[in-house]
Order: sequence, then C-alpha cells, then structure tokens
Amino acid sequence: MSYTETIGSRTYRFADLKTLLAKASPQRSGDQLAGVAAASEEERVAAKMALAQVPLRTFLNEALIPYESDEVTRLVIDDHSPQAFAEIAHLTVGDFRNWLLSTTTDSDALTRITAGLTPEMVAAVSKLMRNQDLIGAARKRPVITRFRNTVGLPGHMSVRLQPNHPTDDVKGIAASMLDGLMYGCGDAMIGINPASDNLAAITKLLLMIDDFRQRYQVPTQSCVLTHVTNTIAAIEKGAPVDLVFQSIAGTEKANAGFGISLALLQEAYEAGLSLKRGTVGHNLMYFETGQGSALSADAHFGVDQQTCEVRAYAVARKFNPFLVNTVVGFIGPEYLYDGKQITRAGLEDHFCGKLLGVPMGCDICYTNHAEADQDDMDNLLTLLGVAGINFIMGIPGADDVMLNYQSTSFHDALYVRDVLGLRRAPEFEEWLESMQITDARGALLSASTQQPLLEGARDWMGIA
Repeated sequence: MSYTETIGSRTYRFADLKTLLAKASPQRSGDQLAGVAAASEEERVAAKMALAQVPLRTFLNEALIPYESDEVTRLVIDDHSPQAFAEIAHLTVGDFRNWLLSTTTDSDALTRITAGLTPEMVAAVSKLMRNQDLIGAARKRPVITRFRNTVGLPGHMSVRLQPNHPTDDVKGIAASMLDGLMYGCGDAMIGINPASDNLAAITKLLLMIDDFRQRYQVPTQSCVLTHVTNTIAAIEKGAPVDLVFQSIAGTEKANAGFGISLALLQEAYEAGLSLKRGTVGHNLMYFETGQGSALSADAHFGVDQQTCEVRAYAVARKFNPFLVNTVVGFIGPEYLYDGKQITRAGLEDHFCGKLLGVPMGCDICYTNHAEADQDDMDNLLTLLGVAGINFIMGIPGADDVMLNYQSTSFHDALYVRDVLGLRRAPEFEEWLESMQITDARGALLSASTQQPLLEGARDWMGIA
C-alpha cells in the first residue's frame, strides 16, 4: 500500500509503510548511510503528516519484513494480544500520540495496552513526538523487575557498575568494583565486559564477584558479558551465574550475525532459571541493543535503524529481562553522528522500550570520533533521569579503559540522584546504610566512616 501527502503544490509519494516510517524519522547518519532517509526536511514533514493518518491496525496487516522469512516478525505477530489492543484499535498513529500525552492516560492504562502494541506501532508514534513528549509519556510507564533487589520503582534509578580491565586482571577489576560501591553504585548489577571469551577466565571473574557478594552480603547481581553459549557452558560447569547476557537485534538475520536465535535464547533463559539464584524475583536476562546494529550487519532490509531497534525490544520482552540496555552512542558516528542525534536516539529508545513493557536503561555514551562531548552526555543523563530511566552506567572516570569509549561515571550518578531526588534500589540502599557507606537519606558518608569496609576489602583482595 502506498501513501501520499501534499505540501503546497508538491505531492510526496511513499511506496509502502517501511518507506514512510524511514522518511518520517528524525535525521540520523545511519539512515542516510542506508539510503532510506528523507531527502529534505519538507519530505520528512510530509512523511510525518502521512504517518499520523495511518490507522494502528495497518501495522498488523503490513509487515515490514515478511512473516515467512523472519522469526522476529513471527514473534511480534504471534504474541500480539487483540484483547489488549482493543482499547486503542480505533486510533490512528496521530490519535495514539494524543492519547499517550493525555492527562487521563495513566500508568494503569499504559500497562493494559502493552501486549497489544507492536514495535512498529511504537516506533511510528515516537517519530511524531518531540523530545518532551518522549520524556513525559515514558515517565508514566514504570517497568519494575526483581532478582536480588528491585529495579525500576518510580522515583528510583539504579547503576550498573562496570569495572572493566584491558587484561581481565582480577585485582584491577576488584579495585574498580570496590571504588564504585564506595560511591553507592552497583544496584542494577556488577557487570564485566571481559577482554577474553575464554571460559576459564570468565568463570574466574564470576567466582570473584560471587565471593565478594557473599562475604559482604551485597544485595545485587553479577554478570560477565560473554556470548550466551559461553554462559550456558559456564552454568553446566557449576559457575555462579546470576544474569544471562546477550546482545540482540531486531531481525532474524542480524541476530544470526550475533550467533543467536530465539530458540537459543530460550535455552539460555531456562538454564538461568534452573539455578534459582534470585531471592526477590526471577527476572534474569540482560540484553544490550543499539541503533545501527542491523544496518552494520547488512540485515536491516531497508527498515530505518530506529524501527529495527524497537523490534529488538520485542525479542527482549519475550524473555522477561531484568535489564535492557541501549548502548546508544557506542556504534559510532556512522549511525548517530553527533550529540543531538545521540540524545534523540536515547530518548526514543527509552520511550519505546518502556511502552513495550521492557525495563530500559541506557549507556549514555559516545566514541571519541563522534561530534559529541561530555556536556552532551550530561544533557542526556539529566533528560533520561527525568524520564524515569531504570538504570545508567557507572564507570571509573566515565572512561572505559577496555572498550575505549566515554560513558557516565560514579560521580555522574551522584549528580543526577541529587538534583532529581532519585533513590537506589531499596534493598541495596539498606545495605549501603548498614555498611556506613550512606546515611538514611542515601547521601554518601565521609571516607573515614567507610574505612572498616575499605580495609576489609583490601585484605580480601590481597592489596597492602
């Protein structure tokens, strides 16, 4: 089905829904690289006007990637709930935007319709929204998950402590981990990107974190971000696996490039559940995504990068994840050119994930060859804090010495919690107070108060 819109004396024609969505997207370098972006701002406006008139039902009848050839499309269609969709089935994309922003649409209403939304519907409405719309609507849709603590409560924001090391040196990782805990970070998880995929090295890191966690009774969860097949192998060998990690994308071909399928993710999910390591809940999958991943794998099929990204959230939703992380600026300026594009993408990803019922966090980051700097990240950090982000990253100095990119620091987490009054996961906050790291309000105590834990941890690490 084709779509048209006239502006002045010029009529714009869009061959199909896939083209219309791409042309309606805000400007970004990845869509330009793929050759699917609007050729002018006028064409982009025309596409938005045409998209606003498309009935939401259309997305159930016009697949962007054929049902027969893509298992993500099959997942989206087969899992769609007509009952949940009924409340909004009469709306167009433009009407849906107005419904989302209405003061009478609350968290309960957004929760009711979750199973009736497809990624394409959600991507479409995001393209009609200003940044403030994305923030305001996302804030109304908390997504709460539990493993050893509770993440995503309104008024709370958690931090993934990322103590990476370029050689996987256990003492170096332990020192960074302790540094982050002293700043009150780590309630989302302690997650290490290993420099090696060697199973013995991965197991060694898992054992180190688990030993520290048990010794000091830290109510958090650990993860070593290796391929899901390695995690399954580690589980089979008795390693103390908490969260099961995998990078995912929005098409079957892109996921195949990651070496995964829905069946393999199901196997990993069941393996994680079999360990029964959660104490307050059983959400245990940790997924990472990022706009541009399908394009970089030549697996986007002409679909714009933001819509491909939102399709990945349907994959995530299938496995009841504890955390989902859009690593927004990590792939590089070929996909998100500058601070403005990174900011917009971060807000889109958070809004779209939350609307689909996914516990969204964001690695607020950029690579050193992007037209972005730490001021851009400060802006996005603040906006996502207002929007109700589930978690951000905590990296020593905001500079990852293994992955070589710029993110957010332990101090950045203190800043956004202070200015917005955000608390940590309640179980973790109780632990911090019991260990005399913070007071009852969540504020850091002096270094002298923290000294007993610091000295004990130094002894544990074997550091003089």
